[in-house]
Amino acid sequence: MLIPSTTELSLLKCLWKAHPLSAREIHERVAEELAWSYSSTRKTLERMLEKQMVRQHSVHGVHVYEATLEKVTTLAAFAHDFGRRVMEMDGPLPVSMFTGSKLVDKGELAQLEDMLQDWPVEGE
Repeated sequence: MLIPSTTELSLLKCLWKAHPLSAREIHERVAEELAWSYSSTRKTLERMLEKQMVRQHSVHGVHVYEATLEKVTTLAAFAHDFGRRVMEMDGPLPVSMFTGSKLVDKGELAQLEDMLQDWPVEGE
């Protein structure tokens, strides 16, 4: 599974909340968090397009973007990678770490819990 960088994840989170969005709309929504230029947002979107993390189409002559990576699957992969590489955890991650998240609803939280509990252990 392709795991986005932290900046790519910021753009994906924006697109999971609302889509489709133009590059300018995405930039305006992440500008405070990322504190970078509009050209950096555009360049990141181009790289994400090449990696097939987003798709682009035209609406009334304006290029707009939508996430192609599924939210819960991507978050589970990101969390699993963090748990394994950063926290050096071998077992399933506790879903309680997502309680109170504004990004996932109760149904998605249940999906996330199932995915994290059933994540294949390396070497098995």
